[in-house]
Amino acid sequence: MCELSESASAGAPELLRRAEKLDAADELRALRDRFVLDDVVYLDGNSLGALPRHVPDRLADVVRREWGELRIRSWQESGWWTAPERIGDRIAPLLGAAPGQIVVGDSTSVNVFKALVAAVRLARQEQQGSGPRDEILVDATTFPTDGYIAGSAARMTGCTLRPVVPEEVPGALSGRTAAVLLNHVDYRTGRLHDLPSLTAAVHEAGAYAVWDLCHSAGALPVGLDEHGVALAVGCTYKFLNGGPGAPAFLYVRRALQDRFDSPLPGWTSHAEPFGMHATYVPAEGAVRGRVGTPDILSMLALEAALDVWDGVSVEAVRAKSLALTDFFLDCVAAYVPTGRVECVTPRAHEERGSQVALRCPDAGPVMERLIAAGVVGDFRHPHVLRFGFTPLYLRFADVERAARVLGRVLAGT
Repeated sequence: MCELSESASAGAPELLRRAEKLDAADELRALRDRFVLDDVVYLDGNSLGALPRHVPDRLADVVRREWGELRIRSWQESGWWTAPERIGDRIAPLLGAAPGQIVVGDSTSVNVFKALVAAVRLARQEQQGSGPRDEILVDATTFPTDGYIAGSAARMTGCTLRPVVPEEVPGALSGRTAAVLLNHVDYRTGRLHDLPSLTAAVHEAGAYAVWDLCHSAGALPVGLDEHGVALAVGCTYKFLNGGPGAPAFLYVRRALQDRFDSPLPGWTSHAEPFGMHATYVPAEGAVRGRVGTPDILSMLALEAALDVWDGVSVEAVRAKSLALTDFFLDCVAAYVPTGRVECVTPRAHEERGSQVALRCPDAGPVMERLIAAGVVGDFRHPHVLRFGFTPLYLRFADVERAARVLGRVLAGT
């Protein structure tokens, strides 16, 4: 059984003082009051964000008044019909996108399918030379669903599917490559991939990159417009705090919208949705990313949750995220017995998302003990302790406490 070293114990007062100073200087500290939180140290916002305080009252009004009293009239009078585009425009500044390019609805998986098939179709529209565009590259380290969807999209479009780790994508591109599906941040390790250079490489090869932003939206600047991203998707229940199962988003660059050919054309993306025509004619703009009737209750919960971002810059969030993760790593080094964990998250800021992953041989049982002790992170099979850092509501004192408790758990005390 390991014991905490004397140096680690001696470092506690200094780290506590450091946390106090960092919290006192934190320009985002007042945002914590906008959330429903308790005494638990919540480091799982990269799986499900905390509840913004005002959302229950907003949902109660939607249910009682908009649904209960106005009923069908709310599609127009309460703005239900335009919610997917309206909320998309609320998310756009957080991703570095101008209005009119993001639509909210469906799940991330569904939007990955739409974007990836559309990317293949776009590449084939522009096909040059004699060789066919018949290959899809997929991030070999991707979240499993993205891989499943990529496989289905490949079968549907007559493409072969080739898994490639992101850093090897430039060398794997060829005249056959139609589309590349990449994660901005690795969900296991927290590694941040180079979106600008990878996007440029893919487009230079005549293919289209589809970016999964699930672990970067609301955590760091993305720069969709600035970096020429064509297509992107992401969820809203992590760092955007939209609630369990909140609808995802789809970004289609404005210059491509008139050629975006969705494999799921639905009535709400029709140019005349209430014309009930037998022939599909796509609407203009990001609306073509819609499919069926919007899931209004979860969508309006998300819209309300986005109010916490009023007056908040993503750059300030990113600065605090890096400071939090740096401090956590310092605290882990001080409190955790030597050799018990290994950090698999890159130390370099330009390669780090807003989480820290620690390799630990008995990660599953360790996380159970951490949660029982009031520190909530999560476990990724087979040996990764994963801690997410949401700058909107996390304090440096929370970070110090989490590392201190981790040290005690791993020391067996």
